[in-house]
Amino acid sequence: MDAWQIFMMTLAGVGLSAACGFRVFVPPLAMCIAHKAGMLNFTGEFAWMGSDVALVAFSIATVLEIGAYYIPWLDNALDAIAGPAAVTAGTMTTAAFLVNEDPWLQWTLAAIAGGGAAGTVQVATTITRGASSALTGGTGNWIVSTAEAGGSVAVSLLAVFIPIAAAGLFFVLLAYVIYKNPMKMYRQWRGSRRSASPPKTPNVLPA
Repeated sequence: MDAWQIFMMTLAGVGLSAACGFRVFVPPLAMCIAHKAGMLNFTGEFAWMGSDVALVAFSIATVLEIGAYYIPWLDNALDAIAGPAAVTAGTMTTAAFLVNEDPWLQWTLAAIAGGGAAGTVQVATTITRGASSALTGGTGNWIVSTAEAGGSVAVSLLAVFIPIAAAGLFFVLLAYVIYKNPMKMYRQWRGSRRSASPPKTPNVLPA
């Protein structure tokens, strides 16, 4: 591939990797379906991603993952393992688009661009879910879960059909996260909640 093709393949990989940050198994499922439809072609070490076994496995995993995030307390527990899983899936996703390149270039770009994109989105979603849990006691987390699942599907479709749009969307999200600094916002929100709470009246024993 020439430099432009490498650039476009990397953008497609970054878009799908970013979607892994929302839901780990949705982008691989989208890639498998796109391969079956003749829109993508995976060869070499990633040829298995176009197999019938992969299609069934990714479909089941996607349904289970999306459903699990609607179970109270389990959604927060999943975030603890979703981070490393998303980075791994993001790295492999981008690497699948660069299979014909030098292995050093393939996996370096995959780790930096793909793994970085997935990790960035996953951190943002974890912070958002944590804030939702603190604010609503977990009752509003289904809204976050729905937005995440929808975002993963939308970004995956964009990455397949319009790679540059999906990558652009990720960079907009990255700029927003850097600008807003959600962790700082979360700490400020917690601080405002503490300051707004009425002071506790000490228990005074009768004389």
